[in-house]
Amino acid sequence: MYNHLLHNTLFNVVPPSRPLPPHSNSENSLVRVRVKPLSCLQMDGCGLDSDGRQFKNAEEMWREEVGDGDPLKKSQWYSDGVGYWQAVEATVDGVLGGYAHVNEPDIEGSEAFLNSVLAERFPDAGRGRRLVALDCGSGIGRVTKNLLIRYFNEVDLLEPVSHFLDTARVNLASENLMVTEEYKAVNFFCIPLQEFTPEAERYDIIWVQWCIGHLSDDDFVSFFQRAKAGLRPGGLFVLKENIAKSGFVLDKQDRSITRSDLYFKQLFNKCGLHVYKMKDQKGFPDELFAVKMYALTTELPTKRVTTELPKRVNSSRSKRHVNRPAIIK
Repeated sequence: MYNHLLHNTLFNVVPPSRPLPPHSNSENSLVRVRVKPLSCLQMDGCGLDSDGRQFKNAEEMWREEVGDGDPLKKSQWYSDGVGYWQAVEATVDGVLGGYAHVNEPDIEGSEAFLNSVLAERFPDAGRGRRLVALDCGSGIGRVTKNLLIRYFNEVDLLEPVSHFLDTARVNLASENLMVTEEYKAVNFFCIPLQEFTPEAERYDIIWVQWCIGHLSDDDFVSFFQRAKAGLRPGGLFVLKENIAKSGFVLDKQDRSITRSDLYFKQLFNKCGLHVYKMKDQKGFPDELFAVKMYALTTELPTKRVTTELPKRVNSSRSKRHVNRPAIIK
């Protein structure tokens, strides 16, 4: 479940422009409905869902999807999301929604960003210090195996889809890793983000990639407020996610939301987090959502945050899968 990537832009009823991945539900995916977006999509706050319905604001959408204080309705939102990913094969192509070829540029972009953060935050880029990371929405361990395990002596994985986590255990067994015994995956937590509380001051980096879209806004804030206690002094979050051009796009199939940059920053403010550094992902196919990386800290930044201008894309989308970007037509 927690490996997020795909949406499409909308206009009239048309058949899909490319073959659907083998794990797609063909009964629900025979046609992609495209709807001309409202002009309000140029303003952050309003948005639409993958069926083409427009919402005046996120509050209206969340009331409909998770209810207003209705625990049963919210529980259904999360169980539907996990259920979607339980039907996905535990492979790189599966968790990336048929876009396995974005794995390499994704890891390259993340590694460059991680290196810059480590160099600035830790003496000697963390060498000589025993570093520990948490991989949230770890899926099959794709990010841990290809990136985190090479920089962190210990990596814990957090993933609610059990067959993904079983595959991660195999992928990250010592005999399947090209690292020394000083670097290893330690804990495998089969727990959803909204229910997880980390051990106090365990982590130098909490990495959250292609999974936070499954959380409602209140659970987004609650998760980061709890997780802050899991950071060591000087530690920070890295959030890597799809970015809507404005407002939001709701995926009805896997129960996830793609938020705009402004939407994220409004939530960061509610969490008491500050953007230390941010960067746009490069090298993805043009039809995919823009993807942005944020380094977040509980401290006020001491330097001006800079970023690149995001690539312009159409704003409405439908979708496919996760630890992947999102598709845009």
